[in-house]
Amino acid sequence: MHDLLRARLMRHIESLPEAQIYQALDYIEFLSSKYARDNLREPNVFQKFTDMLEDKMRGQGLAFGTIKGTLGVMGAAGRVVSGITEAGRTVIREVESVITPAADEPPPQLPRPLHQPDGDPRGDQATG
Repeated sequence: MHDLLRARLMRHIESLPEAQIYQALDYIEFLSSKYARDNLREPNVFQKFTDMLEDKMRGQGLAFGTIKGTLGVMGAAGRVVSGITEAGRTVIREVESVITPAADEPPPQLPRPLHQPDGDPRGDQATG
């Protein structure tokens, strides 16, 4: 979908009352199930849970403001979880890069000790 079409759709969606937005969503999901079986992106576990929660709240007839507030909290929680997940992936990539050096890199060398193991750190024998 190109940007102009996306913007046009969003203008129309944003101008609708909340109840009609859900009708539009239902229709889009119907069309998607009928025509876009192979192209549909599979939602992650958190998105599936949020969708199920939203459908259940709609089925119970809760006010749109309540649903919107709940989903706002769920969206914020999703962003936090996503940030934590991405941070974890970054840490894993960094650790892997340290553990498995590139094939053309020599293994890292340990630094030389600052003192002699048997005496004075300057290397001199104690005079005394």
